[in-house]
Amino acid sequence: MTIKEAQRAVDQWIKEYGVRYFSELTNMAVLTEEVGELARVMARKYGDQSFKAGEEENLGDEMADVLWVLLCLANQTGVDLTEEFKKNLEKKTNRDSLRHIANPKLKA
Repeated sequence: MTIKEAQRAVDQWIKEYGVRYFSELTNMAVLTEEVGELARVMARKYGDQSFKAGEEENLGDEMADVLWVLLCLANQTGVDLTEEFKKNLEKKTNRDSLRHIANPKLKA
C-alpha cells in the first residue's frame, strides 16, 4: 500500500464507519496521546522499564495508531503526504548528505 492509498483508505473508513473526522485540534491531541503510548512501549522494550503484568508488547500496533492519526490530519488539512515526503527527503539529502557521514560520533 502506498502512502496515497493509505490516505484514501483512511478517508474511506472515516466516511463508512467513523461518521466524520474529529476536529483537527482533537486529532492533534489524539496524535500526541498515540505517540505517548508508542513511547511507553519503547521504554519498556528498549529502555530501562519493564512491562507490567498483562501488558502487551504491541509496538507495531502503536506505530500504526500514530500513522492512522497522522493520515487523518493530512486528509483534513489537504496535505498530500506522498509529495511532502518526497520533498522532505530531498531537503534532508541536500542539507545532510555529508553531515552524518562526517560525524565522528556515528563511526563504529
